[in-house]
Amino acid sequence: MPSSINAQVQHLREAIRLTEIEAGRTPGSVQLLAVSKKHSIQAIQTAFDAGLRHFGESTWQEARDKMHVLKALPICWHFIGAIQSNKTKYIAKNFSWVHSLCREDIAESLNHARPEALPPLNVCIQVNLDNEATKSGVALNKLETLARAVLNYPRLCLRGLMIIPKPCVDEQSSYEQFLNFSREQDRLAKNLNITLDSLSMGMSHDFQPAIRAGSTWVRIGQGIFGHPEL
Repeated sequence: MPSSINAQVQHLREAIRLTEIEAGRTPGSVQLLAVSKKHSIQAIQTAFDAGLRHFGESTWQEARDKMHVLKALPICWHFIGAIQSNKTKYIAKNFSWVHSLCREDIAESLNHARPEALPPLNVCIQVNLDNEATKSGVALNKLETLARAVLNYPRLCLRGLMIIPKPCVDEQSSYEQFLNFSREQDRLAKNLNITLDSLSMGMSHDFQPAIRAGSTWVRIGQGIFGHPEL
């Protein structure tokens, strides 16, 4: 497994670099977020040794043990799952990023629980572009209202948006879907007169069209670690 993870990390880094160049983007403008949920501590250690520093978890219960064992490593932890109200205090204290904010009451709780000794919590608002019942996210027509609310919380730093879109039949369709979402972020930033520098979109199967459309964070799990272990 270690050699496989290392090989996949190097392969992905090169694929990301080439896609950036092909899209006319600056190499290094896209960050690789290793989705380590349901993968072992050893797998995370191996990916860290391969050069990765950003890891994404979707539940506090699973992340807690990993953070404890790996506390000596300078890992930047990202929360990418649905946020339960009773877990906001743990997320606010232990993560540097949240990609899945979609409710104002959760934003308020995260803000209240974020320690003053830490920098403001970086957040992306998750948008449910297709109003899918099985996915979290704010509806597009309520996005601006939520974004304006988040801007009022001093312990939160609104960085951008996140999306988990419906699968597309081909790469061009994926690209067009991602591009439309990227334009939604541009419109939001213009309406609010702010800078949004982060766009969290693209996973193992569609990260290349996402990069072409402007993604700055690609969230990749299976493409690094293989099938879930836990």
